[in-house]
Amino acid sequence: MVSTQVMHGVQLAEAEEFVRLCHAEEAVPPGQRLGERLARIADEIAETGTYRHTPAELAYGARVAWRNSARCIGRLYWRSLRVRDRRHVRDAAGLAGECVAHLREATRGGRIRPTITVFAPDTPAGPGPRIHNAQLVRYAGYRLDDGSVLGDPRQVDFTRSVRELGWRGPERRGSFDVLPLLVEARPGERRLFGLPADAVLEVPLTHPDHRWFAGLGLRWHAVPAISDMPLEIGGVRYPAAPFNGWYMASEIGARNLADPGRYDLLPVVADLMGLATGDDRTLWRDRALVELTLAVQHSFDQAGVTVADHHSESRRFLDHLEREERAGRSCPADWSWIVPPLSGAQTAVFHRYYDEPDPAARPAFLPPG
Repeated sequence: MVSTQVMHGVQLAEAEEFVRLCHAEEAVPPGQRLGERLARIADEIAETGTYRHTPAELAYGARVAWRNSARCIGRLYWRSLRVRDRRHVRDAAGLAGECVAHLREATRGGRIRPTITVFAPDTPAGPGPRIHNAQLVRYAGYRLDDGSVLGDPRQVDFTRSVRELGWRGPERRGSFDVLPLLVEARPGERRLFGLPADAVLEVPLTHPDHRWFAGLGLRWHAVPAISDMPLEIGGVRYPAAPFNGWYMASEIGARNLADPGRYDLLPVVADLMGLATGDDRTLWRDRALVELTLAVQHSFDQAGVTVADHHSESRRFLDHLEREERAGRSCPADWSWIVPPLSGAQTAVFHRYYDEPDPAARPAFLPPG
């Protein structure tokens, strides 16, 4: 289905608002005159229904979209986002190749760098390309005959989809099989591309105190590159714009590996710790959650891979909040996402409220679909 944005083109007022923001925040090359730029954009929209961002506008728009992300605790680093302009890449193989390059360049041997790759936008002439994966790296989920899941339960439907399109996966299935990219360069033309092993840095998980932990055979990928959220800048929508920061250890240990709808490992860890799991009042879940998150943080540190801890990141978010207030900007935040999923009341971000998120704020990363 072609979106309303594609059918009706770009509204001049949205373009003007964004370009004025760029000039107000001095994010344009020296000598660029606001009036002249607005006039050119107005002519482009009148002629084609859309307009093309300059490289500087694209880069600043992507960074401000991160700044506007009400659910992200890591926004202190928004100015450091590396922007890869790949609007000229239109074929499926080229798109997949740039996603692989994104992972390699963002990983940097473990020194993770916030990165975004922006592909062609939707236009009145037709939609831009799509990447159907939720993240560039995700693990398969296989529904077994007894109804249980091997791997990531959240990826069961996607795994089924790529298998129907021809993905075979490893001969011996496991809990951490990397899924292929599902790219749609043109409407209805979906193609699969496997990710080379050297593009996916994974960290085997061990525990600093429990030797048995390594025997679980757990691991996790280093780069959380979200790939199904469209980027909208000044009325122009880029449907394929994968972007990443770096992980917070509790995202992996207290959510991905612990949630009942994900890997659900708390009962396994608690049992190996010798905890009584028959009654939640023993707080076995809480104790296992801490050890699972500690294992993630320890393992990433040992491997030399960037990972944040929830206490430090909470303090840094409040630093970001202060900077935004000094700059005269509001800093909306979704409290339920900003407060970490582990030891929330022990973090700095727990003990205050924030401006409500504004769904109309732009530039922005939009919900999938």
